[in-house]
Amino acid sequence: MPINKIHDSVHAALADVPDGATVMIGGFGTAGLPNELTEALIEQGARDLTIVNNNAGNGDTGLAALLAKKRVRKIICSFPRQADSHHFDGLYRSGQIELELVPQGNLAERIRAAGAGIGGFFTPTGYGTKLAEGKETREINGRMYVLESPIHADYALIKAEAGDRWGNLVYRMTARNFGPVMAMAAKVTVATVHEIVELGAIDPETVVTPGIFVQRLVKIDRVATTAGGFKKAA
Repeated sequence: MPINKIHDSVHAALADVPDGATVMIGGFGTAGLPNELTEALIEQGARDLTIVNNNAGNGDTGLAALLAKKRVRKIICSFPRQADSHHFDGLYRSGQIELELVPQGNLAERIRAAGAGIGGFFTPTGYGTKLAEGKETREINGRMYVLESPIHADYALIKAEAGDRWGNLVYRMTARNFGPVMAMAAKVTVATVHEIVELGAIDPETVVTPGIFVQRLVKIDRVATTAGGFKKAA
């Protein structure tokens, strides 16, 4: 039987996410956010989740909406507080969510380490701060370092530009951000794409995420923004 990782819908692709799962969600700010997958996760109903993301949601949609539903037990991120991160702020201040704050470079490297099979790494970032409390430290060549552990996930939800039925992916500009490393660090990677192409249509030299790291693929419509800032289906 030929390999075909294409699913009919985002809901079908996320139907088996259990309570208590660790879920990575790609994106940097609003660039490359897999909004359709996040919305499907909300509808799917899984609870007590650990979310790994660059921030803690914006406004009232996407990850912020997942937080508002009180479905997240813990979040691992770099920028939990922004001007419009009011849902996280309220949950954290009331003790309803746990936060693991990770400097952005450390976050990316901890995710990459999981995908590369690295058991841990030493970094100078965070040494001498509360972020290093309880962690092993070591002097290397006259400089102090902190031992950081890899971050593994049960699922990674990412957004790409195009892919084929084997799951090979290419991205659009800065929408690439955390997607490639998250795909490597999860047991199940679910990717949305705007275009599904025939095998061989993507030059192997331009493949960013090889299909071996992708288990499920869903095609979604592109959403364009009008001059007034409103979204419309492209």
